[in-house]
Amino acid sequence: MEGRRLMIDFYFWPTPNGHKISIALEEFGLDYTVKPINILTGAQHEPAFIAISPNNRVPAIIDHDGPGGAPHTVFESGAILLYLAQKTGKFWPSDPVEQSVLTQWVFFQCANIGPMFGQCGHFRGYAEEEVPYAIARYSGEVQRLYGLIDRELAKKPWIAGDDYSLADMATYPWMDARQQNLHGVDIAKFPNVAAWIDKCEARPGVQRGMAILKDDMKVGNPTEETRKAMFFRD
Repeated sequence: MEGRRLMIDFYFWPTPNGHKISIALEEFGLDYTVKPINILTGAQHEPAFIAISPNNRVPAIIDHDGPGGAPHTVFESGAILLYLAQKTGKFWPSDPVEQSVLTQWVFFQCANIGPMFGQCGHFRGYAEEEVPYAIARYSGEVQRLYGLIDRELAKKPWIAGDDYSLADMATYPWMDARQQNLHGVDIAKFPNVAAWIDKCEARPGVQRGMAILKDDMKVGNPTEETRKAMFFRD
C-alpha cells in the first residue's frame, strides 16, 4: 500500500459509533487510512472536520473511489454501513425481504440503542452533576433494550437472522464490557446477549476494529477541560 493513496479516509475516535465503522471496514476488507479526530480536545469542532461531517460527530469517511470514480463523503454511522455494504456487495443480501429486515435492525440501533445508551452513559459517567430522573429514565431504557435484544437472540443466532450482519456490527460496540460497566448492566441477566457478545468478539474483524486507537479510549470520569471539549463549543 506504500506509495499510493488508500481508498478510504476514515475520520475516527474510539467511541461506540466509531467502532461500528472500524469493525465494518475490517469485515469488508477495505483499504483505509485512519484520520484521528480527538474529541477529548475538541477536534470535532474544527471547520475542516465540520466540512466533512456537518454535525461535528465521528465517524465519517471520504471514499476516493466513490460512485463514478469520484471522491464521495459520507457521515452518520448507519449511512456509512449501508454505503459500504452496497458499494462492496458484502453483508448485503440479494433478497428484498432480507434487505428490509436488515435495514430495520440497523435503523433500530441508530434510533434506539445509540441514543438511549448514549444518554445513559452521559448522565451516569459524564454529567457535571447527578440528575436522578435522567439516570433512572435512560438506565431503564437500556435495561428494556437489552431485554428486547435478548428475546430476539433466543429465536435466532444473530440480530437480523441466521447470519452475522451489519446489525451486529452496529450493535456490538454499544454492548461490550466497557459499555456494560458504564451503563450499569448485569450481563448475567441477559444470557443470549452474553453468548452473542462472545461470538462477536471471536471474529478477527471485530478484534482488529476494536484495537484501533485502543490506548486512547476513555470511558467516563472526564476532567472539566475534557467535558467542555466534548460537549460544548466556545
